[in-house]
Amino acid sequence: MEKVLLLHSSCEGQTIKILNHIEQDLGEQYQCEYADIHLEPKIDFSGYDRVLIGASVRYGHLNKKLYQFIDRNLENLEQANVAFFCVNLTARKEGKDTPATSAYVKKFLLKSPWHPKMMAVFAGALRYPRYNFFDRTMIKLIMKLTDGETDTTKEVEYTDWQKVSNFSQQFKAL
Repeated sequence: MEKVLLLHSSCEGQTIKILNHIEQDLGEQYQCEYADIHLEPKIDFSGYDRVLIGASVRYGHLNKKLYQFIDRNLENLEQANVAFFCVNLTARKEGKDTPATSAYVKKFLLKSPWHPKMMAVFAGALRYPRYNFFDRTMIKLIMKLTDGETDTTKEVEYTDWQKVSNFSQQFKAL
């Protein structure tokens, strides 16, 4: 049985939902453990056959705790079988949903000393009813500017689950 570490930097939970889907795709021959990067976990990478990091974008940025985690674990990240995916609402648009075309992944690669062997970009979810007043107002403004959903009574999941499953299969081969 292979051991897999699923690390997350999540704002609203869609990144964790995507990791749960990947865990299901991997199947019973993989033993998965989760860790929240925001809690600054100390990881013994030698205890895992594969590591997957999922991180969400909030207001145009990945969380600074992700970059701190990378700085603390750079040598291990470069030596282990590690993949990375980014979750954002911009990826709901065709042409902005791959590592090569995602502005957030490009920015990540400029800021980060680590360049993952395998990467993906997934569209996230819009959860207006769950946001506080400030976030709901700001996200509605951003969505209006980008021709997105502005009805604040709605929750919309943009994640392409088939794309996630395809990534899961690639991750198995890493």
